[in-house]
Amino acid sequence: MLPPDDFDPKIGVAEMLEPGLRRIVAPNPSAMTYRGTNTYLIGDKGLAVIDPGPEDTAHLDAILAALQPGQYISHIIVTHTHLDHSPLARPLAERSGAPVLAFGHAHAGRSQVMRQLAGSGLMGGGEGIDVDFQPDQTVADGEHIQGEGWTLNAIHTPGHIGNHLCLEWGDACLTADHVMGWASSLVSPPDGDLSDFMTSCSRLQSRDWRVFYPGHGAPVHDPEARLAWLVAHRQSREAAILGHLQSAPGTAETLAAKIYTETPPALLGAATRNVLAHLVDLYQKSIVEPEKTLHAKATFRMR
Repeated sequence: MLPPDDFDPKIGVAEMLEPGLRRIVAPNPSAMTYRGTNTYLIGDKGLAVIDPGPEDTAHLDAILAALQPGQYISHIIVTHTHLDHSPLARPLAERSGAPVLAFGHAHAGRSQVMRQLAGSGLMGGGEGIDVDFQPDQTVADGEHIQGEGWTLNAIHTPGHIGNHLCLEWGDACLTADHVMGWASSLVSPPDGDLSDFMTSCSRLQSRDWRVFYPGHGAPVHDPEARLAWLVAHRQSREAAILGHLQSAPGTAETLAAKIYTETPPALLGAATRNVLAHLVDLYQKSIVEPEKTLHAKATFRMR
């Protein structure tokens, strides 16, 4: 499931993906964002801008330049509050007059256990969170967002982060960072929750989708296979973690070094956070336990 080698979009250029849908890739490529954040424009007259992206003047100008004669921005929709997706929402709202819609503030949608872990101050996390984000309008799970000639159905898909939304558009789904076109998602407690992530995968698997439009990378034209891969990938990581813990206790960091042997050094930190998410999930299932307090640097052993 490697990213397609031919995904090399022109940065800042609005590209038509299908009637009523265009994509502009932001100029923020990195080890965590691939070519950059995908900003989507839906509609033919009154447009929804989905995930305006990082606070970048050039990207703001690119979004506004994509407006054709007679077009205007009616909605700005943020799928989640990571710094590569949400910060440009407020400047774009000020320029366009459109309201900002999202599930909620930066910590909305956290599970009870993740709220407790966040309150302990011992779990770390907070990777690139837009902590000051506040929407003009909150969007509930199952709510229909309607514009001029288009309708989006909000699907609350916590896991990557508690306030994450996917957006149903007919038989297509804008999956943001829950299902991406180039890699599996980072799940980092207490913002990310692996139990929620797997439940959200099951929700998406209950529908027959034609295509996924992710927050990073190319469109996913076999959604069923991609979701099956994501679930199997997480299950294989869990099996590897348990295999090592059956031999000896370990921390998230030491386990990640043993399991992610082909991961570039720049991504080992993210891999460690993913392992921690698995350990917290296994702890909740009473399969493993920390030797002392549950925290990011804890040593875990089989229960």
